[in-house]
Amino acid sequence: MRYLVLGGSRFVGRHVVEALLARGDQVTVFHRGQTAVPEWATQVERRLGDRRVSLEALAHGTWDVVIDTCGYLPSEVRAAAQVLKGRVGHYVFISSVSAYADATRPNDETSALGTLEDASTETVDGRTYGPLKALCEQVLMREWGAEHCTVIRPGLVVGPHDPTQRFTWWPARVSRAHPGELIPVPGHPNDPVQFIDARDLAAFVLRVAEHGLAGVFNAVTPPAQFTFSDMLEACAQAAGTSPKWLWATAAQLEQAGVSYWVDMPLWVPPVGEHAAFMRVSSARAEHAGLRTRPLAHTVADTLAWWQSLPQPQQAFTLAGLRPEREAQLVASLLKHTTAA
Repeated sequence: MRYLVLGGSRFVGRHVVEALLARGDQVTVFHRGQTAVPEWATQVERRLGDRRVSLEALAHGTWDVVIDTCGYLPSEVRAAAQVLKGRVGHYVFISSVSAYADATRPNDETSALGTLEDASTETVDGRTYGPLKALCEQVLMREWGAEHCTVIRPGLVVGPHDPTQRFTWWPARVSRAHPGELIPVPGHPNDPVQFIDARDLAAFVLRVAEHGLAGVFNAVTPPAQFTFSDMLEACAQAAGTSPKWLWATAAQLEQAGVSYWVDMPLWVPPVGEHAAFMRVSSARAEHAGLRTRPLAHTVADTLAWWQSLPQPQQAFTLAGLRPEREAQLVASLLKHTTAA
């Protein structure tokens, strides 16, 4: 089959392209060329361009499927949908579970989507990211019709080549631990964690694309399959270390000025507005063929990838605690918390 991938050299797109090439498909990649060129660059047709500036590079050609991994603004998706209409058979759009309006209860594909007071905004931030993804979905459906579109809403995407550092922080941090070292960790051992390995996401994208499965699918690990403690223990096993976990409540972290999701990556308080953020239904995607690998495999592969990076690239600048802040937090927690 002939595939066009919009954004294919950084993370999700990279894994999608690698999976397509492994199957022997013909691949065209439209990207800006600002990321280091992957090993497969000579095996694909590359068309350089910035979708926010011009889609002139896509003015010619036909494909069976387009896979859009980097649409964040409705105007971007509308422009791509219009320029490709009539020359591509099916459109697969990578959205996000953040598109849902409410995370206080578990969401499935029928749940209400987020909205914006100003639907014309083109500022992508923590407040607008999800609702903008929802608007992108709606624009695509209007332009192409639901029968020609697949919308995939992944949870937090993790694994090798992850630029966000959120998941990678934990196996990397645990790998540096001395025997018995106290590592501050958030919440409760049984707090749920939910994500999707980028390689499993890519495999599912290819499955729906190949079979023309239209509709909306949440691409996440099954809800309640993994806990935060499961994730930490998998990190210790992969790294061959034996630290002790120093559990901190949301209130203790807030008092110490430690933020969830950023300072304590991968975790949000499972109460209030985030109560069910990590309990999104994956049933529809599983029925359509989504398969997720063991947690231990994702952790081990992520750690191996991080360890293979040049030392300057191993630094955590986007997620996690710096050593001095972590030491301060440990000292504060020891007054109130028991290490496990």
